[in-house]
This record gives sequence, structure tokens and C-alpha cells, in this order.
Amino acid sequence: MSFTPYTSPPPAGRREWTALAVLLLPCLLVSMDVSVLYFAVPFLTAELEPSSVQQLWILDVYGFVLAGLLITMGALGDRIGRRKLLLSGALLFGLASGVAAYAQSAEMLIAARALLGIGGATLMPSTLALIRNLFHDAKQRGKAVAIWSSAMMGGIAVGPVLSGALLEHFWWGAVFLINAPAMVLLLVCGPLLLPEFKNPAAGRFDLPGSLLSLLAMLPMVYGIKEIARDGLALRPVLVLVAGLLAAAAFVYRQRTARHPMLDLELFRHRGFSVSVLMNLLAMFAVVGCAVFFTQYLQTVRGMSPMEAALWNLLPTLAVGGMAPAAAALAQRMDRAFVIALGFVIAAGGFVWLSWLEPGSALWFVLVASSVYASGLVMVMSLGNELAIGLAPPERAGSASALLESGTELGGALGMAVLGSIGSAIYRADMTDALPAGLPAGAAAAARETLAGAAAVAAELPGRAGEALLTAARSAFTDGLQAAVLGAASVMACAAVLALTLLRGLRTPGTEGEPDAAGASGALQPAAEPPGAKTAGTAAS
Repeated sequence: MSFTPYTSPPPAGRREWTALAVLLLPCLLVSMDVSVLYFAVPFLTAELEPSSVQQLWILDVYGFVLAGLLITMGALGDRIGRRKLLLSGALLFGLASGVAAYAQSAEMLIAARALLGIGGATLMPSTLALIRNLFHDAKQRGKAVAIWSSAMMGGIAVGPVLSGALLEHFWWGAVFLINAPAMVLLLVCGPLLLPEFKNPAAGRFDLPGSLLSLLAMLPMVYGIKEIARDGLALRPVLVLVAGLLAAAAFVYRQRTARHPMLDLELFRHRGFSVSVLMNLLAMFAVVGCAVFFTQYLQTVRGMSPMEAALWNLLPTLAVGGMAPAAAALAQRMDRAFVIALGFVIAAGGFVWLSWLEPGSALWFVLVASSVYASGLVMVMSLGNELAIGLAPPERAGSASALLESGTELGGALGMAVLGSIGSAIYRADMTDALPAGLPAGAAAAARETLAGAAAVAAELPGRAGEALLTAARSAFTDGLQAAVLGAASVMACAAVLALTLLRGLRTPGTEGEPDAAGASGALQPAAEPPGAKTAGTAAS
């Protein structure tokens, strides 16, 4: 009996690493567009005069459309070609950015933001899937995904700072025009550096499945965000239930369709499904606590929005090297221990923040935030790399879309759950702290949010206003302490899950294991469709 000797996957060279740098452009911009409008809202409100409902849609429609179309675009890229989808999305993203910059009405800006969401949904799964096609060696792929994850986290933090800097010198539309040069560079360099890859055996596009995925993700994200913003109410609960029913119908459709849009076999591998869960839990903590951190800097410590954004950027810069460090560490020991360590570090940072007081030193807040951010960056980079490494190349688009969808849901859940915990503590503390004789409307506003209490305190004379503001800041800090302890508990449970469920798993492309097929612990695809490899290499 003869054995075919194992041949190590070819290492990536200068061309592949240069292509990665090109892929970071859309990654940065899509993540930045989530937060870039934070400072621009007062300026565009003064010019476009949107209603309160329109203002909420200006802020939220981008994230809603992005979340709703991720699965669809991941599957579409597998069918028509990931590079083709990426470049089409870059063109749409650039054009929509120009429309948003010069919008003449609130309706026009909402429509442009929706188009940006469509473009973003084409870019995100394509970038991560193309990394899977560019880097076949597990060690190099781990470094590439770590860099990609750092760019994602960095874009969210840089968005408000860049927005504030631009608004000091230009009009509000400039926050959108920064997208145009990067998209032009991507359109020029992409065809030269990025390989094309599609799955010829994917079959016809599942249009009913696409509609069901949209009907599932949009209502779920919308319902969770509305509950986080306004508390439990009939309408958001009904919308959330409708989304869950659509999700169940989507799963049934994918199980029975002849050419399903999403390969549910991905979830049969515990490494992939657990990685999606780990990412969801990490984003749950990131988004759920970031809301408190920003409000603490601005309202409790009295910082301006720009000052708060700059200080908020510091923890992100401080942990920039944690993703590559985690990838290097995972090459020397079981990644289950490294992921669990990341969750433990994050839990420690949250416990540290639970000792926060209104008068705590600024370094105390920044160091604690850097600690929990370090742990979560480790988790997300290794989770992304594990899931993408386990998915065969022809399924990388669907795998990327599932990962991104999990992070969107995790962020929405974090805002809802942790936000509700903090709000409940705040309201309970403020009920006993309100001064006697305060009008009912003012009392309700002060009891609802810290910003409302600050506005009411500004109208009260002398020490009465100071006392109310001091009580509100103390109540908010109590709510923050409860929320971060909740996050710490979730992180501790996630560490146990990582140790239990991920121990011993290896990704394809490691020494002695083939890439994408036949690896210990790897998903076993059907025979590779004819032309799949040539499609991925012909353009190289």
C-alpha cells in the first residue's frame, strides 16, 4: 500500500500581503461608518431639519440594512465571485457616500445610508472570505485574520475622532467623502492583486431564502435595539417575535431547498458553531459596555464629545498588538486555552471597572478599559481565524457572513441586556434621590436618563441642581457597575465554554494537515467542484 506524502500548503508571499493591505481599506471604512455620524448629527440636524423619527433612522438604517443582507451577500459572493462582489460593493459604497455627503433632505440621507448598508454588506464577508483564499498556511492565515480583526475594532474607535476632526474644518458631508479615495484605490488595486474565487457547484441563487434571511435579521436587530432604547413595549416585542419566526422559516428553507443559500453543515462542526458563539458573546460585552463608557466620560466627567472620543481611542491603540500576539500564542499552545485566557482577561477588566466611582482617576478607567479590550480582541481574532480555517474555501463566503451576522446580533443583545441592567439600577436609585416638589415631567426625565437629569439640574437653582446632578452621576455609576459585573459573569461562563468545547481542535493548513479537506477537525466537503481551484488561482 502506498501513501501520498503530505505537501505543506504554499506560503503567502509579498503579493498576498499587499492584497491584505488592500482588503483592510473596506474593512476600516465599513466599521467606521457605524460610528462616524456621532458628532455630525447636530450639524446635519440644523441643515436638514429631520424629525426625531427621521434622525433615528439616519443613525440606524445603515446598521439595519448591513445586518439584514450579510448572509445574502456572503452566499452571492460564493456564486458570482468574491472579488467581483467586493469591487461592485466598493463602487456602490463610493457612490452612496457621495450622495450622502450632498444630501438635500432627511429622506435623501436615509436612502443614501441604506445604500451604504447594502454596499457594506457586500464588502464585509468578501474581505474575510478572500483572506481564506489568499492564505492557505494556518500560521500566516492566523496573522492575517488578526490584522483584519484589529482593523475592524480600530475603525469603530477611529470613526468618531475622524468625524470630530473633519467637522472642525469642513461641513458635515465631509464625514462621508473620506470613503471615496479609499474606494477608488480598492477599485484600481483590487483587480491587480486579489484572486477571483467562486463555487461552480453552488447552484442557483436561493431568492426565497434571501428574503427570509432579511425578514429574520432586520426585525430581530430592530426589535432588540428598540427594547434597549425604550424598554419592553408591545411593538418591539412583536417585531422581535416576527423576526424569530422568520428565522425558523429560513432554517427550514435551507434544510429543504435543492440549492440552499446557506450550508447548515457548517454548524455540524462544533469548532465553527462555537466560534460564532464566542464572537457573539465578545461583541455582546464590547457594545453593551461601550455605551456606558462613552456616557461616563461625557456626562459624569464632563468631557466634550471630541475629548471623550480621543480618550476613548487610547484603549484601542493600546491593544492594537493583542490580536497578532494571540495568533502567535495559539501556534504554541491549544487555542482553547488562549481564547479562554482572553475571556478571563476581559472578565478581570470588567471586575476592575465595577469598582469605578464618579470621582475615580481617569487612568483607572482607561487601564481597566484597555484590559477588557485586550481580552476581547484576543477572542475575536482567534474565533474568526478558527471559523474561517475550518470552512472549506468554497464555503468561506457563507462562513464569513455567519460570523458577521453573529457579531451584529451580539452587539444588539449587549445594548439590550446590559443597557437594561444599567437603566434599571439608575431608575431605582433616582426614584429616592429626586427633590420634593419637582414637576412630574421633569421628574420623569431625570429618572429616565443621566442626560435628562443633567438637563433638569441645569434648570434648578443653586445647590438643588448640584445635588440632583451629583445623585444622577452616582446612580449612573451604580448602573455601570452592575452592567460590567453582568458582562464579567458572561465572560467567565464563556471561558469555561471555550475550554470545554474547543480543546484539541486544529485548523486546516497546520503542519502535517492538508488545507480545507481531510484535516483532523476540519469540515469535510464533497469532492471539490471542477474549476474551483483554477478559479481561485487564475487571477493571481
